[in-house]
Amino acid sequence: EEIQRETAYPDGKVEKVLKNGCHLVFFPNGTWKKVGSDGKTVTITFFNGDVKQVMPDQTVIYYYADAKTTHTTYSDGLEVLHFSNGQIEKHYPDGKKEITFPDQTIKNLFTDGQEESIFPDGTIVRVQRDGSKTIQFNNGQRELHTSQFKRREYPDGTVKTVYMNGQQETKYVSGRVRVKDRDGNIIMDTKL
Repeated sequence: EEIQRETAYPDGKVEKVLKNGCHLVFFPNGTWKKVGSDGKTVTITFFNGDVKQVMPDQTVIYYYADAKTTHTTYSDGLEVLHFSNGQIEKHYPDGKKEITFPDQTIKNLFTDGQEESIFPDGTIVRVQRDGSKTIQFNNGQRELHTSQFKRREYPDGTVKTVYMNGQQETKYVSGRVRVKDRDGNIIMDTKL
């Protein structure tokens, strides 16, 4: 682009105004700034390779050269980070976070302390604030983990519970209940 005007300042800064209306400012440390002809688009290229762009809608895109990470902040407060390994994080204005891992697992962190992970195979794990966990498997089975027990619910209605003391209880759809002690010995079986 043709230079319309060039100004050198005592501090070593040099400003160039181009005929298309862009302003370029070069700093002694190697950083330079470009203000677009619209006066709203600003790109700053730092001496360390980082790049900050401010768009007309006030979206800010910051690229961290060393980490190869891009951090975009939108005018509505949404922040999106793209990491070099393919991980993407979204930080919402209300405090919720959504992380998409390279294997496409999605983890949601809610402001009330709950978490939800959705795995590529369709398995969903939800963790409550008290630490209890619900796992919904893609085969229709469901598991509940609490501080007192782990329970697996099968699509046919069978429910197997393992208590912290090791005791196991299986309830079948037929109404049959089988209880085993921690060593696997049957202590009760109501065969109907």
